Amino acid sequence: MVEAMERKGRRGGGRAARVAARAAALPDDLRPIRPGMAGGTLKVLTEAQVQQIHEAALQALETIGLADAPPSGIAAMVGVGAIHGADGRLRFPRQVVEDALGQAARGITLPGRDPAHDLHLTGTKVHYGTAGAAVHIVDPASNSYRESTAQDLYNAARITQVLDNVNFFQRPMVCRDVADNLEMDLNSIYASVAGTTKHVGMSFSDPSHVAPCMELIHMLAGGEEAWRARPFISNSNCFVVPPMKFATESCETMEHCIRAGMPVLLLSAGMAGATAPSTIAGAVTQATAECLAGMVYVNAIQPGHPAIFGTWPFGLDLRTGAMCLGSGEQALLSSACAQMHQFYGLPGGAAGGASDSKMPDMQAGWEQMCSNVMAGLSGLNMVYEAAGMHASLLGFCLESLILSDDLIGQAMRCVRGIEVNEETLALDQMAEVCLGGTGHYLGTDKTLALMQCDFVYPTLGNRMSPKEWEENQKPDLMSAAIARKEAILDEARAQVAPDLDRAVRDRYAMYFQC
Repeated sequence: MVEAMERKGRRGGGRAARVAARAAALPDDLRPIRPGMAGGTLKVLTEAQVQQIHEAALQALETIGLADAPPSGIAAMVGVGAIHGADGRLRFPRQVVEDALGQAARGITLPGRDPAHDLHLTGTKVHYGTAGAAVHIVDPASNSYRESTAQDLYNAARITQVLDNVNFFQRPMVCRDVADNLEMDLNSIYASVAGTTKHVGMSFSDPSHVAPCMELIHMLAGGEEAWRARPFISNSNCFVVPPMKFATESCETMEHCIRAGMPVLLLSAGMAGATAPSTIAGAVTQATAECLAGMVYVNAIQPGHPAIFGTWPFGLDLRTGAMCLGSGEQALLSSACAQMHQFYGLPGGAAGGASDSKMPDMQAGWEQMCSNVMAGLSGLNMVYEAAGMHASLLGFCLESLILSDDLIGQAMRCVRGIEVNEETLALDQMAEVCLGGTGHYLGTDKTLALMQCDFVYPTLGNRMSPKEWEENQKPDLMSAAIARKEAILDEARAQVAPDLDRAVRDRYAMYFQC
């Protein structure tokens, strides 16, 4: 009897130890998913179709060109061979585009303030993150919308800091409580950097704001030299106003950012059927042409400056004229763009994971998963707006940001794909189990060894049986997300030192509390 109890105790202790070991965080090399896993298995375009789009984009640049470049941009691009016509449009001979592509930066790294969060943009490596300029915060508890604030932006950054599968934080909402535009830009930068050590994406509302904002950024970096060594903020720059026009002030902002050592996202965001052709191929062609013009522009200013090929064509509901980011067409648009980035060998980004639904409901789930999975399988380097975005970019939801971490985890497991080799074919396991073994694989050494490094488990997703669910008071997903949001915000600390925070607040008016 005593021996039996001892054996039982040993088994219980061993099981408890195994459970504890499985609950512990895995080292990065054993995690089933991680930032920068390689996609590219999905090809929505054939090689011939990619070539057709490329040739059409070159023809558009050579015969149609782009209007409204600022004088400084005209001078720079004419200096490398672009032709400034009597109609005011810049046209780009094929050789000019090819020369720019030859100079363009490839295999770039977007640093985080913590090097553990560096993003290595090469090949088909995939990274998911936030983006956008939502003007509302979504409150699922009250089923309502309100204007977004600087505090909301800071809270979103703090939540992103602890989410394993949200790899970067591009500002997803506007600080509507800050009336002065320069103060809004300063608050957006500091709220983001104070909340997370991941790479941050930022826009500037006026070219004149770049210099004063760079002063704040140098403070946060520990000086200009430290900043230039590790530029942990990139400029999200809508350098074009589709169709085929440069955005004059944004281009001036881009020039300032390049000279300040800031990586740039060349963002072309035409809407298919409105500011871009209604066909998927046409919208991708126009976005490709516009971003090729952007590559000429960047490399005319500073050859080899890090720039992301940001083809972001959006879908449109042609019945109503409303943007529709949650459609299958949107998923195809972004997936096709990923193939164009890979054709040029350039780091690229596009939209994925945004929803037209107003709340984190079933519609949001299918819309977010569709484009996130397809973008990842296509090998898109930067999947922007992948978490938390609703109402066709008008609303951002903190609870949805948290739920998206689970969703992106499953998407990234799809990106990882299937390993087929002698070990994974598992003939030895089949023989062990079937020839005199237990007749099942539950609890075998191989199953236990692989259960963490091969499988992705949701943090909030519920896999209980109906009986367990009832016994646990019928937990629902939204209540769990709200509870986790509150726990994160209760526990998360500012990602800046107290003395630096005091120095920033002594110098600038900040509209949020750390």
